[in-house]
Amino acid sequence: MVALMVVFMFVAFITADVLVRYATRRWHERGVRLQREEALDIGLKLEYTDEAKSLKRVEVNAPNARILAVDDEAIILDTFRKILVLAGYSVDTVETGKEALGLVKKLDYDFVFTDLKMPGMDGLDVTKAVKHLRPDIDVIMITGYATIESAVDAMKYGALDYVQKPFTADELVTFIDKSLIRRQDRIERQIRPKIHLVTPTATAEESTHVFNVPAGLFISPEHEWLSVEMTGVVRIGLDDFTQKLVGEISEIILPRKDSKVNRGESLFSIKGNGQTLTFPSPVSGRVTAVNYELTGTIDILKIKPYEIGWICCIEATNLTRDLQHLKVGADAVSWYREEYDRFNEMVEGLKSAEREEGNGQGEPVSEEVKYWEAFSKSFLHA
Repeated sequence: MVALMVVFMFVAFITADVLVRYATRRWHERGVRLQREEALDIGLKLEYTDEAKSLKRVEVNAPNARILAVDDEAIILDTFRKILVLAGYSVDTVETGKEALGLVKKLDYDFVFTDLKMPGMDGLDVTKAVKHLRPDIDVIMITGYATIESAVDAMKYGALDYVQKPFTADELVTFIDKSLIRRQDRIERQIRPKIHLVTPTATAEESTHVFNVPAGLFISPEHEWLSVEMTGVVRIGLDDFTQKLVGEISEIILPRKDSKVNRGESLFSIKGNGQTLTFPSPVSGRVTAVNYELTGTIDILKIKPYEIGWICCIEATNLTRDLQHLKVGADAVSWYREEYDRFNEMVEGLKSAEREEGNGQGEPVSEEVKYWEAFSKSFLHA
């Protein structure tokens, strides 16, 4: 009986705790929503004609992002403003492209949403001007004419994406939340990473802003690592630099065991984002072992890339010659910085080339695909 009472009291305590937490969270969410509704009401009563004739502004505390929206239909702007303010975004709205550009010159925004079809300055003109004045601002097209041609045109000129009207509140909030994640990911990639030498007293760092260089391992120009074992066999894998630049790897195509390969010939491939990168062998010899566990659990590449994430072993036939082309330890640190700068230049070059191709033929290329293409052209086609 006593045991049942104890169990009952324990269950009651847990239930009460869950209910209190739920009620507290709901109370907090309701409070935040009321604050945003109040901000929406107050903001629409203020005058901003000194900045732009049609400007309406609503600011919230600790906004997820600051957004400027331009559309010649006031009803679209009213809907847009209400949905995103209640979702935690600060929003400015204007009805002409000229007013939007005036604000972009003076204020900081994370996003500019622009209608495609507007009198005077249309959405494509706004996109071009914003990306010229403030390349750091992401432009998103609002269109009721969502043909692939118009969407591609907008993205050729630098727009991040497009959203089709009419849209529901949930659709718009989901869209902007995903766009914010893409923006944050791009900004993080632009931060120059730290090069960290891994030694017995300095362990590897997991941050995406740190490239780990293992002391004692050789690194090939194609960013494969090599560990020379006591028997002379060479263990090979992908370095930290490769994995953090290309991102998600969905599949790896391994070499055949006992196959013979010359330095520079294809050894293995990785796939992701609909792309394939093929890596050459850094040494000549015979493949003596293959890490088949990678075919079932690709994530072990990331967990410990320099230990259990190896790809294959090669019994080298001319190791002395082949090692001359590789970097090792501290000597690789400055080289990694040069490699990262070269990669970034290639990414920017691909973006510029896509914008200059002109008239919107074909599908726009995603950021992720550009990284894979830039890696291939920077390091695998050398």
